[in-house]
Amino acid sequence: MAKVPKPKSSLLFYYGLALFILAVFNWLGKPYLDEGKVKTVDYSAFLEMTEQKSIERIEMDENRIVFKGTDGHKYQTGPMTDPKLVERLKDSGIPFTAEIRETPSLIMSLIVNWVLPILIFFALGQFMSRRMFGGGSGPGNMFSFGKSNAKVFDPASATIRFKDVAGEDEAKENLSEIVDYLHNPNKYTAIGASMPKGVLLVGPPGTGKTMLAKAVAGEAGVPFFSIAGSEFVEMFVGMGASKVRDLFKQAKEKAPCIVFIDEVDAIGQKRHGAVMGNDEREQTLNQLLTEMDGFGGNSGVIILAATNRPDSLDPALLRPGRFDRRVPVELPDLEGREEILKVHAQKIKTTTDVDFHTIARMAAGASGAELANIINEGALRAVRSGRSEVCQADLEESVEVVIAG
Repeated sequence: MAKVPKPKSSLLFYYGLALFILAVFNWLGKPYLDEGKVKTVDYSAFLEMTEQKSIERIEMDENRIVFKGTDGHKYQTGPMTDPKLVERLKDSGIPFTAEIRETPSLIMSLIVNWVLPILIFFALGQFMSRRMFGGGSGPGNMFSFGKSNAKVFDPASATIRFKDVAGEDEAKENLSEIVDYLHNPNKYTAIGASMPKGVLLVGPPGTGKTMLAKAVAGEAGVPFFSIAGSEFVEMFVGMGASKVRDLFKQAKEKAPCIVFIDEVDAIGQKRHGAVMGNDEREQTLNQLLTEMDGFGGNSGVIILAATNRPDSLDPALLRPGRFDRRVPVELPDLEGREEILKVHAQKIKTTTDVDFHTIARMAAGASGAELANIINEGALRAVRSGRSEVCQADLEESVEVVIAG
């Protein structure tokens, strides 16, 4: 799985923030740190302490007079035109000296004033970018803007088959033709037929659209790209379209393959031409339309998409040549519900008297996801009762919990 790409403007923001903090520290912080340990007094107080011999040592330069009192504190005062100051200090017996400042070399001055701040600024920027975006090298570094972050599944790692998807016989029959085409393309090309470029899975939430896509990947034995429609939508204009281009570029390199876009309505909604519309989403949709059926061609790449809102999709996306076939994935009937319950019940321990037909009749109108939850709730109820197996009463109670609340 590719890492999330780092927006360029976000990186620039954190680099700028690090530089700003460094500049503020040099401008405001350092003088306060230096002066916080030295107390500033009037020149008259300095003379009075000199007469009282309450000063241990005096250091002078052209900008200030710094002296340490007998109380252990350090003081400073501004210089005055006082020709008798040296004689006064001699008479008091207080040791005094003038500060000698060495002029730094040009190379050292360049390093301290320019090279060192830039290195600190760059290190802070790298640290903050790593904390925010994961950093490091590879596809997720700062040079991966606009790269697709689709999950790529190897055919050998696919574990779901059509036999694992129950209650959707018509949908599996439609999709099995695509699997057969990927296995035996010559059988179709010999007669001049071509496989649909895109297949749209349409149905209510929880009916198993995503699981059907995984089953197609497992049956076909070809590389499978999976990405959600919302992952194309970016804050920065042009990033989503760049992701679409990169996704199809990777897919064409591994053709024949399947690209699955879940919740395609996130980028495929109808274009209304409003002035205040989402330009980024529309550019992403335009790029998707071009990649699916444009001048470049899209040979060997089959697009699977899922949505529960087909009425919101743009007509240009639904036309033949893009999504040629619509596969309805409806709520299962009585027989389908019973099969789904049996598939999910294989994962738990049940007693021999469990009647899945009765449970399926009680769960009329339930989706595949709700039926899976019924099995899980029954298992949880058995655990709460201190039993090691799920009985009929557990499942009947879980039907009321899931369906009726």
